[in-house]
Amino acid sequence: MNRNILGGFVAAIVVFALVAAYSSLYVVTQTEQVIVLRFGQPVDTVTQPGLHAKLPFIESVTRIDKRILDLDMPEREATANDQKRLVVDAFSRYRIINPLVFRQAVSASVEQANTRLTNVLNDALLEAIRSNSFQQIVRDRRDQIMARIRDQANREAARFGVQIVDVRIRRADLPEQNSKAVFERMRSERAQEAAQIRARGAEQAQGIRARSDRDAQVIVAEANRDAEITRGQGEAEKTKLLADAYGGQQDFFAFYRSMQAYEASMKTGTRMVLAPDSEFFRFFQRPSGLPAAPAAPAQAQ
Repeated sequence: MNRNILGGFVAAIVVFALVAAYSSLYVVTQTEQVIVLRFGQPVDTVTQPGLHAKLPFIESVTRIDKRILDLDMPEREATANDQKRLVVDAFSRYRIINPLVFRQAVSASVEQANTRLTNVLNDALLEAIRSNSFQQIVRDRRDQIMARIRDQANREAARFGVQIVDVRIRRADLPEQNSKAVFERMRSERAQEAAQIRARGAEQAQGIRARSDRDAQVIVAEANRDAEITRGQGEAEKTKLLADAYGGQQDFFAFYRSMQAYEASMKTGTRMVLAPDSEFFRFFQRPSGLPAAPAAPAQAQ
């Protein structure tokens, strides 16, 4: 019986020793840092990864993330110094650099830290927007503005044991109703510009057509003039040739003209009333076409 009691006592001591040994050791990973608490009060901070020891049963550890954490900020509306209303969407990244201060300020809660940091970042963001114009925020000084927000927020974030690594503005734009008004104004300006361009084009087209019509009239007039000159020269040449022909061959020319007159007058449906011995038909009566010789006077017997 005594042996059984002794054996149980030894086993209990062994179990207790194993539990005590197990509870006195803890592991710190690469992504975390640890605060050692003794009766709920911090006594040490461990940031080096590896196996570490603590007093069993009376000391405990609180693990805090050592990685860079993301913080999405809600969209905010603010007015730039040129009186333009903006909708700003931003986010931030931070890390915990002082676990002890972090625990004291926000009870080692990332959710509470996000809430506190959101307020700090919003204040810095609004101040930066009010100090710059719309163009500077959107294009000219965007990087400098984000760096200014980060530096200003870091002065407050140090009270929470955190460091803000980066602040980024995702979007900075006009509210929807303002964007529609700007779009309508831009469309109106473009429509007016297009109308002016079309008017200038129509004016230039009218000038080109007028010059083309004038040039065409000049070309046609010059062509008609040259044609009349050529026609006159041809008629003169024709007249000269006819005159020469008439002067050299009067009989043939008279015959030729008569043949043309016969052809022109004796068409289908043409009626003429002429005496058979009319001068018009002299070539039918006398091939030479010469006037008939007068009859000799009768001699008296």
